[in-house]
Amino acid sequence: MAKKMFTTIYGRNLIGELKNIVQRPYLVVTMEDLWEKFKDEFDDDCIVHFVKTLEYDEIMANIEKLPKFEAVIGMGGGQAVDYAKTVAWKTHMPLFQVPTSIATNAVFGHRAGLRFDSVVKYVGYVEPVAVYVDYDVIQSGPKALNRSGVCDVLCYNNSLFDWKYAADQGKCEEKWPYDQEMADEVREVFQSVVDNMDDIYALNEKGIRVLTEGLRWGGAAFHNNGWNPRPIEGSDHFLFYTLEYMTKKKFIHGQPVCLGIFVGSAMGGNDPDGILDIIHRAGVEIRPEGMGITWDDVFAAIKNEKAFLESHGYWYTVVNDFQVTDEFCQMIKDKVIAKYGEWEAR
Repeated sequence: MAKKMFTTIYGRNLIGELKNIVQRPYLVVTMEDLWEKFKDEFDDDCIVHFVKTLEYDEIMANIEKLPKFEAVIGMGGGQAVDYAKTVAWKTHMPLFQVPTSIATNAVFGHRAGLRFDSVVKYVGYVEPVAVYVDYDVIQSGPKALNRSGVCDVLCYNNSLFDWKYAADQGKCEEKWPYDQEMADEVREVFQSVVDNMDDIYALNEKGIRVLTEGLRWGGAAFHNNGWNPRPIEGSDHFLFYTLEYMTKKKFIHGQPVCLGIFVGSAMGGNDPDGILDIIHRAGVEIRPEGMGITWDDVFAAIKNEKAFLESHGYWYTVVNDFQVTDEFCQMIKDKVIAKYGEWEAR
């Protein structure tokens, strides 16, 4: 696999330098609450656009209404950087990305994860001039949010299993044949995060860099591996997509994905207890109450996941063959509660 990855700069006091290097007038794509925190780092006359949606048609309509600009700065989490990618792609303007959290690998992906009638599709293509990872910005953000970024590396526990499983069942796509060399590379990235989990939990400089490098590799891997999603995504993310579609809720990406990692691992007998322990060590909340949903919502998603995936053309995984029972759903709940404890209202 070609290892071309986005130029990434680590340091401190990085945001304030952007106004000195980007073409003017420039557009800042961000969230309204973040703008209040960082607006003094930019010029008073810069153009600001707040992210309100990830629906493709709505974004396209919004772009048409924007005033003239010469550069795009994406500042925020996954939604802001994906929206900024879409603006840069549509307008052919240079893109500078500033993740304010490391909760997903979105900032390092060539495509944007947009919604088409609430169904996630990855579209577009853009490479940023640079991605700026500011230690102070990440460390000042919500710790639980940043720790949840391990989801986009821990999910390799599932993607590798699902890829090999599909190949063994004769259900792997011809264009994505199982590749042991690639699988070994994926496993190496996975292990680097597991081995440094204490630093990631602490969100010290080493932990931020290790996790970000894991996300950086994974974000670029889709394109670098010839648009093959098999090495980096499978039953883990599929439960998240199903939950989002059924509940129409917006989630902290890492929470439902980590739940999906555990559920998918349990379906395949793929070290579910071990991966649950790692998720817990990482400090990622996967109890449904912590996501604003119920166990009934989770059970409904698990039971409908196969039908959702097949109806929307997702690739073959252990989900396609697994028979979900009430007993399986109860086992998932029991193991999560045994590890995390009962939810206490706050």
